[in-house]
Amino acid sequence: MLHHVKRMVAQVLDAYPRIYFACHARHRRDPVSKAVLSERQASILDHLDGVRPMSVTELADHFGVTLATMSVTVARLVRDGYVKKKAARGDRRRAELRLTAAGERMKAAMQVLEPELVASLLRELKPVERRQALAGLRLLASAADDSYRRRKKDQKEDHRQDRIKT
Repeated sequence: MLHHVKRMVAQVLDAYPRIYFACHARHRRDPVSKAVLSERQASILDHLDGVRPMSVTELADHFGVTLATMSVTVARLVRDGYVKKKAARGDRRRAELRLTAAGERMKAAMQVLEPELVASLLRELKPVERRQALAGLRLLASAADDSYRRRKKDQKEDHRQDRIKT
């Protein structure tokens, strides 16, 4: 059984980069200002929203970079009007990051994959293959959502347990 799972994992790891490289968006251009964002800046916008705040520390941890590196990148996004930074209630040392209207607009305009390239890729498949491929992607996406929520819950519990121990 373990060997079977390893083969399936290998198939996903083989297929995903090929799809990504065939269809990924190479430039993230603001539809209004025409400014171009770096891949890192675009990815940060993907992780923020206009309502639920996130901290620079959380972003740095998620991206696996230092706080200083993330602070520089976030400062550019703040300067360019895509992100607003505000002191957290109850802890003014902690900054909360949210998307501005321009950040929301840019996030909505950004796609990881180019729709035209994805359409071209789908046209390569027969109708029955297309339906099967899309059904499989929906299943993987649903499992990914569940897995992500479970990991976040586990991380919060681990963090809570660590605070209790100290």
